Amino acid sequence: MKFFGREYEIQKLRETKALSQRAAQFTVLTGRRRIGKTSLVMNAFENDAFLYFFVTRSTESVLCEEFVEEITSKLQIPVLGKAERFADIFDFVMELSKTRPLTLMIDEFQDFSRVNGAIFSQMQKIWDQKKGEAKINLIVCGSVYSMMTKLFRDKKEPLYGRQTEFLKLEPFTPSVMKEILEYYHPGYTKEDLLAIYAYTGGVAKYVELLMDAEATTWDKMLRRIVAKNSYFIYEGKNMLIEEFGRDYGRYFDILKLIATGHNTRGDIEGILHAEVSGYMTRLENDYGLIAKNKPMFQKSANKNIVYEVNDLFLQFWFRFIYKYNHFIEANAYGKLAEIIERDYETYTGKVLERYFKDVMRESGQLTHIDKWWDRRGENEIDIIAADDLEKWVTFYEVKRQRSEIDLSALEKKVQRFKEVTGEFKRYEVSLAGLSMEDM
Repeated sequence: MKFFGREYEIQKLRETKALSQRAAQFTVLTGRRRIGKTSLVMNAFENDAFLYFFVTRSTESVLCEEFVEEITSKLQIPVLGKAERFADIFDFVMELSKTRPLTLMIDEFQDFSRVNGAIFSQMQKIWDQKKGEAKINLIVCGSVYSMMTKLFRDKKEPLYGRQTEFLKLEPFTPSVMKEILEYYHPGYTKEDLLAIYAYTGGVAKYVELLMDAEATTWDKMLRRIVAKNSYFIYEGKNMLIEEFGRDYGRYFDILKLIATGHNTRGDIEGILHAEVSGYMTRLENDYGLIAKNKPMFQKSANKNIVYEVNDLFLQFWFRFIYKYNHFIEANAYGKLAEIIERDYETYTGKVLERYFKDVMRESGQLTHIDKWWDRRGENEIDIIAADDLEKWVTFYEVKRQRSEIDLSALEKKVQRFKEVTGEFKRYEVSLAGLSMEDM
């Protein structure tokens, strides 16, 4: 698949490289697996020679041999002696950059912890000693978000605060997904657009797999995903087991329950017959996989709380593939596709709300994008979008079909919202519906 989007990140990386000609720069680039971090750096510097170190789970001496070969071939200079410690190679590169400005990218940086945990403190010492004169553009990439965040934002870690930039790569925005579909399938429908958003969540690798396989319509995408030996079938497990470790079963149970609509802690604990607050706190704060949502303007942080899976692909995977894993074990891939087709409209109805929220965030024109519901669950407003500077607010009802939108019912919910919150008193208020026609 050709390269799409990422204009801001490319510009930022190139600006950082320019700054490194005068002072050492240390960029941390993170994001979930398959999001396109390596492709981003390769594209940003496609016309420039740079060093690329990929950290595998080999011994330190084997890695150093590979890194020495990279230096020799790219820079056409010998590395003195036989390096068996990464610290020696890093020291060499930092020293070299004083007279020869260069870019060094270290991919899967967090895996140094499996090679030699002392590498991080060794790097810190060398960086602190030589950054004053060095002209290096250092970029470290990592897929295990919890580990990368800990390495650079935990005060107890040696590399804490050493970065000059911290970039988190996000999924493709709705406008980029439109651009991709337009390129590969100019006659795409609104259903196709909603499907690629719902199935992939805008994750670059998943979009690439579908487009390269010419799965550009919603039904072809589904058949490609739900097929024997499909990359997608085992992706959730492959991606998360490393993050969670041996205790992954409990995390998987919680994510499956949230993805299937059991989205309160009380509901989850009632089904699992176990206390799960610690697991849910880690899923939210350490792994960034779930979000705790409360009604707009609710002051209490602990009442009327519901959870959602942040990652749309993982929400889809836990909702259908993990839940119906016994279908896969029985080789009943066609039956699994039937289940997804049966529930597709109901499932994507909720996904559509997230799509429109993403569109609104991408615009950068709003100061509030939220939703609201009362304690009894009788009144729920799908999207509330406001501009605090211009003093206007729009309340939206979202349905797949425009004919299902009921603005009179929405008006009653808005009245209840005003009674409960007392907000937006001096704002210009409007009500509107959003459906697939508005995609």
